[in-house]
Amino acid sequence: MLAKLTSKNQITIPKALLAQVPESTHFEVTVHDGVILLRPVHLSGDNLADVRRKMKALGLNEDAVAEAVQWARER
Repeated sequence: MLAKLTSKNQITIPKALLAQVPESTHFEVTVHDGVILLRPVHLSGDNLADVRRKMKALGLNEDAVAEAVQWARER
């Protein structure tokens, strides 16, 4: 099947191909020997409510997240 690259560097994946892989809205994109590979991935915690529940379960608050971001930026 043929897919066209648009001026915005976007490609529409043919429906017939997507029907052959697990349903996903995100793909891991890699290049191997000049070939672009797409792997469907499932992101857990993709929903903000899920993230907040997970933070609460871990005993984290928004300040802890801000501190972690600041720490990572300083590295």
